[in-house]
Order: sequence, then structure tokens, then C-alpha cells
Amino acid sequence: MTTANPLLADAALPAFDAIRPEHVLPAVEAVLADYRGAIAAMTAEGARHDFARVMLAQERLEQRLNTVWSPVSHLHSVADSKPLREAYDAALEKITDFSAELGQNRALYAAVKAVADAEGDALPADRRALIEHSLRDFRLSGVALEEPARSRYRAIANELSKLGTAFANAVLDATDAWQHHITDERDLAGIPASGRAVLRQYAKEQDLDGYLVTLKQPAVQAVMTYADDRKLREKVYWAYQTRASDQGPDAGTYDNSERIERLLALRHEAAQLLGFANAAEESLATKMAESTQTVLDFLADLAARAKPVARKELDTLRAFAAEHLDLANLEPWDTGYAAEKLRQQRYALDEEQIKPYFPLPSVIDGLFAVTQRLYGIALKPREDVATWHPDARYYDVLDADGRVFAGVYMDLYARSGKRGGAWMDVCRSRFRDGETLQLPVAYLTCNFAPPTEDAPALLTHDDVLTLFHEFGHGLHHLLTEVDLPSIGGIDGVEWDAVELPSQFMENFAWNRDALDLFARHYQTGERLPDDLFQRMLDARHFHAGLFLVRQLEFGLFDFHLHLDYDPERGARTMAVLEQVRRQVAVLHPPAWQRFPHAFTHIFAGGYAAGYYSYLWAEVLSADAFERFEQAGVIDRETGEAFRREILSVGATRPALESFVAFRGRAPEPAALLRSYGLAA
Repeated sequence: MTTANPLLADAALPAFDAIRPEHVLPAVEAVLADYRGAIAAMTAEGARHDFARVMLAQERLEQRLNTVWSPVSHLHSVADSKPLREAYDAALEKITDFSAELGQNRALYAAVKAVADAEGDALPADRRALIEHSLRDFRLSGVALEEPARSRYRAIANELSKLGTAFANAVLDATDAWQHHITDERDLAGIPASGRAVLRQYAKEQDLDGYLVTLKQPAVQAVMTYADDRKLREKVYWAYQTRASDQGPDAGTYDNSERIERLLALRHEAAQLLGFANAAEESLATKMAESTQTVLDFLADLAARAKPVARKELDTLRAFAAEHLDLANLEPWDTGYAAEKLRQQRYALDEEQIKPYFPLPSVIDGLFAVTQRLYGIALKPREDVATWHPDARYYDVLDADGRVFAGVYMDLYARSGKRGGAWMDVCRSRFRDGETLQLPVAYLTCNFAPPTEDAPALLTHDDVLTLFHEFGHGLHHLLTEVDLPSIGGIDGVEWDAVELPSQFMENFAWNRDALDLFARHYQTGERLPDDLFQRMLDARHFHAGLFLVRQLEFGLFDFHLHLDYDPERGARTMAVLEQVRRQVAVLHPPAWQRFPHAFTHIFAGGYAAGYYSYLWAEVLSADAFERFEQAGVIDRETGEAFRREILSVGATRPALESFVAFRGRAPEPAALLRSYGLAA
């Protein structure tokens, strides 16, 4: 079985070139059977309960399961197919059921409790933290529930997992289903050459002449930002903003409406079974925020500061659009286009001027150079590692002595069958088991416009920020010095603090010294001109108010959806969204817009009642970066302190303690407002 099934092979890295859908279910079933047998032995009458036999043994079992499941889950996101999806769904159901069963295993809970009682006070901090997290997770899995509540909770967990997968699949299918074929280049007036090249590439992939507008992010961005044809912008907006809903060109075909209703109902029921008032309250059990009111107050305070700024920005944009673009009535499909025109006029700044200075190969080199200067590590490409697509690359991560201590896969271009957005995920976790040390390995995935026949992939500055952001998550995982996977790297870190390392890294993409390491014209080698960089800085806070109220809209909508849920009234998805928009929005989209139906972050991505975390963590990241600014920004000593106090310690202590250890004090919210150019 082990030799025949690549998922069961004892290898340092997955054999992506050999994994097939038919391998998935047998591998998962085999590992789960071994796992169950080991737990049964661990909890048998007379079994000895100490840290090695209970906690370390569970870490070992969990890593074995992750070795099988991580590559499958990753392939489901980046190389989806009908056979793989079917195998994934079947295996996920078994894993979800097993996880719920494990979380309610009272004999195992008693074993962990016995270790805590016998050894807890004498153990080092990392081992104590692992026990504390384990006991908390048991409670959050319903270990104390009596029948029929225990069985009901397990059934809910299984159904929620299926619904989340189905939600994400519907968004992917709806995104891939829509396209608009254009044969007359005049219909693309306003879209720059680089954007047209991407649309031409999409057409070629389907053996079509001319150009193909799709709902992949590079195509949507090109049309919504640059297309002079207002009807084309409206058509793309209509298709994109109604994906997987009861509206739009594919109305009802991939509709997530019922899934949203069911997801919220089940989350609420599960929370109440555990003794929480609602799913928002349950969510905070693993976060920094002390209460639901703390979150609401935090978001309301930001809204009060941002909304007046956003209103002024929108008024200015409307006046500009009416006077210069003959747009008397500014619609949502006009705002990106009009904003780009205003930005060009105000700052003489055109994204097309910037992109030639950010060819992807150079940006990657620069990202690695910044990392080396901060932390003394290097990344070296390897050609002998199997990947899932020719675009994917693998890099060894080396310490100052040239020793390999981690690895990272990078898959950066948009394509069919690949989930949209950008993310970092875990391939392998650092795990010391006796004399054996498993090295941490990460996946880093983006959806940038691919290279064309005439040029390498050219990134917008926003793309550069995205790459730095995701690599920040990667560094959090790769630079851990914790030997226990469940509390190492990003695992176990409070969800509203986990974005600190990623948002922190974005700041370096605004720093002149950092940009000089990589921002060079792909044809001439010329470095980013000073006047262009200054215009970028001048425009950095352009429409910061509008951006911030949009983030607040997402965060408040998500939180209220889970906080205010009433079983007798149902989800009231669009009504809750409208209520939130009345509080924070300055621009209201048409009634048929259905952005919640593709909001995978909260319905399929782990951010349920937690989207506020992005803004919460930005307080931490902005404040942390100010220490770097005081030291000259790319400062090795400060970088080593950040690595030591934030990146290396994982969840061995609360995130607030880690922040204070680095900063010397509690976080101050004023730094966030300064980072947005808003008066504190």
C-alpha cells in the first residue's frame, strides 16, 4: 500500500507528479484507521499517561494525517478537476467526522487532563501551552456535551464542512463559467497593452481569436480600471458581483443562497450547544478581543474616523467624473475607472508607468533580499522537486551557515481550475520527534497576470504588496523555532493576531531602500525613478477613506451576521448588509449586487465572525513597523528582535505578550490611523 500510494510514502515532500484522485480515499482511510487504533491504545485501561505517551504521540499522529491531507487539499485549490473534487469531498467527510469524534473523546480528554494535573506546572512553556490549547479545543468540540447534544454537534460539524466546500466550489465554478469574447480591439479602448495581452492570452488558451474577458482577477481588474466602454464595465461588474447567486448572467445555476442560510443556522446552533449566545461569541474564544462589544466598539471607532474622509473623497470623485468624464451619475462600475483617471490627473501616476519596474522574477529576488537583510536567511530554487503545474516553483530556505531549515512552494499565476485570491498554507510543520526533525514547508499561492509572448509577468504595486503580505505569513510558518506543530508557526496563534506578520511585510514594499533591491525596468534595467517613487508615495493614501470603509463594511457585516442571528428570522443576509451599509458605506451598489455569495473568507475560509481580524492585526503591524522606522527600516538588529519575539515563538504564549516583548509596551491604535494618512 505504501509503495503503491504516493500519499502514504514516507517522503520529505509530496510526490505531486504521482498523486491521482484514486489515491486519496484509500490513503485517508488507512491513516485514520491507524490513528483510531493508536488513540484506543492510548486510552485503554491501565495505559500510562505522560507528555510523551499522550501529547507527543498525538502530534505524531496528526502530522501523519497532515502529510496525506495537505497535498490533497492544496491540489483541490490549485488544480481542481471533477474526479479530484469527488475524491476530496468523500475524504473530507471522513476526516471531519473523525475530528469531531476525536474532539468528543472523553477518555482522551481525561488522558490530557491527567498529564496536565501530573506534569503541567513542571513543564516548559511550549509544552504547557500545548496542553492548555488541547483542553480548550476539547471544550470547544463539545466533549462535555451529553446525548443527544453530542451526536447533534458532530452531525453539525460534518455538515458545516460539506457546506463550506460546496460554497467554495460554487464560487470557483461560477468564476470559470462566465466569459465574454471580443474580436474587435476597439472594444478594448483604454485598456493598456499589458491588460490586452492578458486577455489575448486567455483567448489563446481556448483556441479563440481576439480577446477573452473572464472573471479571473487580472481580467476584471483590467476592465474595471481602464476600459473606456462603460457598457463593458457594467457587464463585467454585473457578472462578477453576482457570482454564485440568484442574480446575474448565471442566476440560480451556482446559487449559494441556501448554503448561506444553512451555514449560519448551523453555526448558531453549534455555538448554543457549547453554551455561547451566538457564533460571534464562540469565535472570540480563540481570539485576542475580549468580547463582542470590544469588537463592535473597535470597528465603530474606526468608522467614525473614516466615514467623513470617505464621503469627501467620493464627493470629489463624483465632481471629477461629471466634469471630465461625462459621468453625471457615478455608478459602482464607474468608480474604479474614474478613480484611476483622477489619480492620474492628481499625481501624474499611471499604473502602466509603474508595472515595467516590477517584473515578477525581480520582485521575487527583491523579496528574498529584504528577507535576507532582516533575518539572515536565503532562498535557493530547486529543480528536482515535483510540482502540480509547470508554473510552480520550489525553494529551499537556508540559514546564515547555508543549512537548509525550511522550504516553500510558489504558484503565482491565475489560471482555470485554480481558486482566486492569494494565500499561504501549510505543507509540512516543524516537528521534532526524538532525533528526527521534520522541516517546515509552506505553499504560497497568488493569482497574478501571467507572462505574455512579449514580456515577463509585470506586477502592479498592489500585486507587489500582495506577494509581500503572503510571504509574511510564510515567514511566520518557516521561521518558527517551536518543535510542537499544534503551537508552532501560525498554528494556534489567535486569529485576530495571525495577520500581524503578513501586514507588517507590506510596509517594505513602500520603502526606498527595499525597492532599490528589485524595482528595475524589465527592458532597460533602470531603477525606479525618484520622481515616480515620490508620486507613488504622494498617492499612497489616495482614497484611503474609501478603502477603509469598505473593509469596515466587510468586517461589520460578517460580525453582525453571526452576532445577531435569530433562528426565527433566518440569515437575512442582504438585510444585514444593508443595515451595515447605512452605518459605514458612502457608495451603495445596486439592489441586485450579491457580494456575500462569493465571500469565501467567511463562508468557506475560516474567517467566520473574524474578518475584523484584518483591521485588528493592522493596529499591531503598523505599531510594530514604527519600531523599524525608528531604527532605519531595514535593520538587522530589529529584524532579529521581531523574529525572536514574534515569528519564532508561535502560540507558546499569548500574542499580546509577544507583541509587548517586541515593542516594549501594549499596542497603540494611533499607528494604524497614521498608516492610512488619517489624523489620529
